[in-house]
Amino acid sequence: MTWDPATPAEVAVLFASAGVPWWIAGGYAIELAVGHAFRAHADVDVLFLRRDQAAVQAALPSWEWWAADPPGTLRPWLPGEVLPPGVDDVWCRPGPSAPWRIQIMLDETEGDEWISRRNPAVRRPVSRLGAVSAGGIPYLAPEVQLLAKARDTRPKDERDFTAALPVLDTAQRRWLAAALAPDHPWQDRLQAARPSRARRGSR
Repeated sequence: MTWDPATPAEVAVLFASAGVPWWIAGGYAIELAVGHAFRAHADVDVLFLRRDQAAVQAALPSWEWWAADPPGTLRPWLPGEVLPPGVDDVWCRPGPSAPWRIQIMLDETEGDEWISRRNPAVRRPVSRLGAVSAGGIPYLAPEVQLLAKARDTRPKDERDFTAALPVLDTAQRRWLAAALAPDHPWQDRLQAARPSRARRGSR
C-alpha cells in the first residue's frame, strides 16, 4: 500500500475547520516538541478523541476512509458509522487511486479526562494532552507520545526517546516515569536526565 504522508503543516490546513481538538501524534509529535526534524517518516498520525469521530469525516467529506478492524484488516468506514472501542485506527486518502495521506487514531475519554490505550489507569485532562508548535500546529505532548511508544520499542522509538529526553522538563519526566512499568528500560535514563538549558530557560 503506497503512502505519501501529509506534512504536519498540511494536516493543520486540512483539519483547520474540524471544530474539535486534534493533535499530530507519532514521530512527528516528537519532532515538533524537539523543534527540528531528525528522521524520516513512513506515515503521519493524527489523534482525535473517539467522541469526536464524526468531525473527522465531516472535515474532509470527499476523502476515502478505511477503518482497521483488529487485528488490522482494512475495510471502508462508511459515512456516519460509529466506530466502537477497539477500532482505533483509520487510514484516509483523497480518492481510490491516491496514496494514503493520513492515519487517524481514536483515543478514549471519560468526561474531561483522556484515557491511555496502553494502560486505562493512566489518565490526563484533555486540556493538558498536547501543546502547540511555534507554527501553530497542535501536537501530542511528548511524554504522552513516548508512553505509547514504550511497549515493544522499535529502533525508531528508541531514537525518538533519545531525542525527546533533553526537552522533557521535570514534571514531564516524572509523569512518564510514573506511567511506565517500574522495570521499563527507560526508567534509569528518565531518573538521570536533566532538561536542557534552553528548555529550562523557556518555561
